[in-house]
Amino acid sequence: MLQEFKDFIAKGNVMDMAVGIIIGAAFTAIVKSMVGDLINPFVGLFMGGVDFTNLYVVLSGEVAAGASLEAAREAGAAVFAYGAFIMAVINFLIIAFVVFMLVRYVNKVKEAAAKKEEEAPAEEEAPAGPTEVELLTEIRDALAAK
Repeated sequence: MLQEFKDFIAKGNVMDMAVGIIIGAAFTAIVKSMVGDLINPFVGLFMGGVDFTNLYVVLSGEVAAGASLEAAREAGAAVFAYGAFIMAVINFLIIAFVVFMLVRYVNKVKEAAAKKEEEAPAEEEAPAGPTEVELLTEIRDALAAK
């Protein structure tokens, strides 16, 4: 069982997956910042200054009018936070689009490299010298001629 585990870990796919997860985590932080710091303010501006993250409905409990979602949760109220869900959907769509564009670019680079490789003229193969049998035959004939 231990040997099987070592074989599994030693395969290149596991290492590629680990690198992908690490880069994905870092990429998520960048996209989260892009959405929260750059895109959401514009969305709020076009929607009349509405901040989706603070849109909620109080299901039970008392919350001061105009309180933020965080303040409502701290007050112990049960809230239906539909604005946070809307923001999660927007974040997902942005991340999916950015990943799509990244994969599309990588595929174009791979296709260009493959096309370039196909178009490259095949190097002429150097003539293969005589085979061992042909050399021995020549030697035999040369010795017989003497």
